[in-house]
Amino acid sequence: MSSRIVLPDEAALTEAAQRLCAGELVAFPTETVYGLGANALDAVAVAKIYAAKGRPATNPIIVHVASVEQAKALAKTWPSIADELAAAHWPGPLTLVLEKADGIPDIVTAGGPTVGIRIPNHPVALELLRRAGVPIAAPSANRSEEVSPTQACHVADSLGAFVKDLLILDGGDCKVGIESTVLDVTCDPPRVLRPGMAKINLPPSPRPAGELGKGVARSPGQMLRHYAPKKPTVLMRYGEAYFQQEGDAWLALPQDPHAAAQVLYAELRRLDSEDSVARIVVPIQPDTPAWAAIRDRLRRAAHGA
Repeated sequence: MSSRIVLPDEAALTEAAQRLCAGELVAFPTETVYGLGANALDAVAVAKIYAAKGRPATNPIIVHVASVEQAKALAKTWPSIADELAAAHWPGPLTLVLEKADGIPDIVTAGGPTVGIRIPNHPVALELLRRAGVPIAAPSANRSEEVSPTQACHVADSLGAFVKDLLILDGGDCKVGIESTVLDVTCDPPRVLRPGMAKINLPPSPRPAGELGKGVARSPGQMLRHYAPKKPTVLMRYGEAYFQQEGDAWLALPQDPHAAAQVLYAELRRLDSEDSVARIVVPIQPDTPAWAAIRDRLRRAAHGA
């Protein structure tokens, strides 16, 4: 197995689009994290994503599109709130969960009746979508449960041993740094299934992660353990007594939540790779809406540690 990191020039983008249309996988940057993409209308190609990631079959995959018109073609119904949200947030880090059109393979939606769709806000992703001419199913480009990749080298580290000749388009560091907000618009009012950095004035209401395996998830990012380093990760609340142990390393994040999101996964990966680190200690962030997405990722990263 191997991977090839390339700059997204004319030749690389053409090759990537051809690979997608031929049913192969391609890793590409978005503003949130790097994605492992396949033609969303090709069930065999999407199955390769699940195999490469070791992803549970109960975990659906978000579909990326280049336009609102393309998004509407993938939805059985399109409520007026979807138009409002798309106008306000697309391209951007917001995924809308809608009733899926019949043409979307069941494997994309984990057999469920809904599909998550978004338009990414990254020039490489948008150009790849334009050239391929198909919607791209793409979860984060890493093994299941691992820390998501925000740099091309992270993708190679995670998947190089699991995908033969993986083409990775290098678009630099991801500007948002954590996965998209997921909003279910099939209900009224809409529900936040996964918090992210999109500004949605609704409280998170994720489906209980422990129910995975008992039914169909409507959104990725619902597993109890997710976004996790290989080394134990411990959350510490401010004011809580803590006794330093040999090999402990503290994760220091900026005090601004957007700046913190940009570096969160890269810092977790850096600490995870250092031989001198035996355990990662994370001061838990404020329990406010601005920090909700980061608290969610850290809580899942630390589960079971």
